[in-house]
Amino acid sequence: MTMGRYDKVRYRAVWISDVHLGTKACRIEPLLEFISSIECETLYLVGDIIDLWSLRRRWYWPQSHNDFVRKVLKRASNGAQVVFIPGNHDERFRDYEGLHFGGVEIKREAMHDLLDGRRMLILHGDDFDAVVKNHAVITAIGDWFYDLALGLNRITNWVRRKLGRPYWSLAAFLKRKVKYICEFVSNYEQSLARYAREQGAQVVLTGHIHRPEIKQVDDILYCNDGDWVENCTALVEHLDGRLELLHVERELTTVPAREESLPEVPLKETICVPSGQAETAAL
Repeated sequence: MTMGRYDKVRYRAVWISDVHLGTKACRIEPLLEFISSIECETLYLVGDIIDLWSLRRRWYWPQSHNDFVRKVLKRASNGAQVVFIPGNHDERFRDYEGLHFGGVEIKREAMHDLLDGRRMLILHGDDFDAVVKNHAVITAIGDWFYDLALGLNRITNWVRRKLGRPYWSLAAFLKRKVKYICEFVSNYEQSLARYAREQGAQVVLTGHIHRPEIKQVDDILYCNDGDWVENCTALVEHLDGRLELLHVERELTTVPAREESLPEVPLKETICVPSGQAETAAL
């Protein structure tokens, strides 16, 4: 699939997660190009869309981040079903489960019926991360090191761009090499597969760990739609029912996607941050 200026690819459903709006690590340009290049019946936002933890530490919200929110709201106003499943970085929105904001429905979990009849359980996945759930201090330290790795990643890739080299993720490289992380990912996948089985689903879709993948875990198809910090990935269901993991930067042409005409939506209406204390930990 090639996305160009005049292409508008249509899908039954699209899943994206771990965008981390409100941080410099969010790779907003390919995300805007992707969202402008597709149409879908259902759009699932599977957690960590807005990084409230980072915004609590320091305010960072460029116009491009607001543009993405406006595009999502426009999809909802044009009739697409938009479902937001908050993650641990935007967990305050979980207090509004069952409500609609601007046509966007907030759910803790969702069940999607695939065209081939299988049921897909959709959830962010942080509830199956024992460290995030039970060890806030350790998780906060891990979050600091992850931010450091992403900062070094930006510097490394600035140099690589100057040399004409492709994007490379330091954080993803470290994840693949550290034995503990590999074991954690395996346990995470097994736990989610077991939970999906208990819920009567044949497929489970998650995010959280920034590791895009489609694989069979026993009798459950495990899907992770990745992130927009390291990988720029999305999971899609084609009109014929096929599931595909898109590595968007590999698919995009050098020609910018067609811009949509966006309604004027004030920032305060697009960013609804509930009151309360944010946690101090992150993956």
